[in-house]
Amino acid sequence: MKFPSSKAQGDMYKEAKRSSYFDLPALDVSIAFPQATPASIFPPCASDYYQFDDLLTPDEKETRQKVRKCMEKEVAPIMAKYWEKAEFPFEVVPKLGALCIAGSTLKGYGCPGLSITASAVATAELARVDASCSTFILVHSSLAMLTIGMCGSESQKQKYLPSLAKLDTIGCWALTEPDYGSDASALRTTATKVAGGWILEGQKRWIGNSTFADILVVFARNTTTNQINGFIVKKDAPGLQATKIENKIGLRIVQNGDILLKKVFVPDEDRLSGVNSFQDTNKVLAVSRVMVAWQPIGIVMGVYDMCHRYLKERKQFGAPLAAFQINQQKLVQMLSNIQAMILIGWRLCKLYESGTMSPGHASMGKSWITLRARETVSLGRELLGGNGILADFLVAKAFCDLEPIYTYEGTYDINTLVTGREITGISSFKPAAVRQQSRL
Repeated sequence: MKFPSSKAQGDMYKEAKRSSYFDLPALDVSIAFPQATPASIFPPCASDYYQFDDLLTPDEKETRQKVRKCMEKEVAPIMAKYWEKAEFPFEVVPKLGALCIAGSTLKGYGCPGLSITASAVATAELARVDASCSTFILVHSSLAMLTIGMCGSESQKQKYLPSLAKLDTIGCWALTEPDYGSDASALRTTATKVAGGWILEGQKRWIGNSTFADILVVFARNTTTNQINGFIVKKDAPGLQATKIENKIGLRIVQNGDILLKKVFVPDEDRLSGVNSFQDTNKVLAVSRVMVAWQPIGIVMGVYDMCHRYLKERKQFGAPLAAFQINQQKLVQMLSNIQAMILIGWRLCKLYESGTMSPGHASMGKSWITLRARETVSLGRELLGGNGILADFLVAKAFCDLEPIYTYEGTYDINTLVTGREITGISSFKPAAVRQQSRL
């Protein structure tokens, strides 16, 4: 048999492309798969089986409902498109700003002064529809704004917080470095005192919002005291460079960046006087870790809601998928996990409000909740079959988005070691051989 030459094959392909369907756009998913409703029309919430809503105050319920309404109406229809392109939907920023949730627990300076529980349920409602939007707000509010609110001077609060609270300006939080992730307290970025201010030199990585943030809260090691200090750096500072990290498979809408600081001058007025050691940074992380624990709660709520509707709409073998015993078992397992996750998250909030939450409490909550979330989302992935790998039906996107959340704000392993140290009194972060060598 004689095969066409390579040139002939190329000509045949070009002709086919000119005269056939190759250039047609993809079918809309509602036409390609009419038997089930895509996530652009978000399903009603069906996951509050133990009526957690009864534990909320009227204000907390109002916060939950307004965030849910906004996310379902404004974000759900566009999230898959932006996730696929790995671009941020700046069009929704004014709508998120109108919710008045940025600044969360901070009072005054245009901040809402929410309870920690209201802030937590708002975080969950954001993540229920889109985890990236939740991370955007968390970085901006529970890290950048909270650091200024807890560690900044009165003039810094008055200068920066009002516009940040309205999302007229955006913040990011730069702690992690290429060589120091879990071991963040060993960071190498330096701050050297000079006349009228400080010179920052170093590099940061994985910094959410950094490619478009107006202000960057940057942590650096004071070359005189060797302690960690905090600084507010403006986006147009000479020597500052932020570039997007490409090729992520999770939280694709979040614009994580690499930051280079080359002799960046920060005036004395933008030194955060309340950050004088890594322990001061931990005060902020204690709050944000509670919020991060509520992100996977929101994610699994959305996945369950999607699966609950899908199983009743999708039919095989002449019956809805919800009629099959094994599918019901998986759905109930998902729902059981969600109830336990919510109650752990709620208890964390109450411990924080009473002033009795320890680092071990926060770490165990974050690690355990994310572990259960992984299991729950995996079950949802199974239930949706082939559609479980399409972002159009939410579960695949949630499956990928959960992975970075499982890792950031302390990996599962690091958080378990924080709790382990607290309950045993023995630190096991460094191997014994390394600890022995450091003492020599």
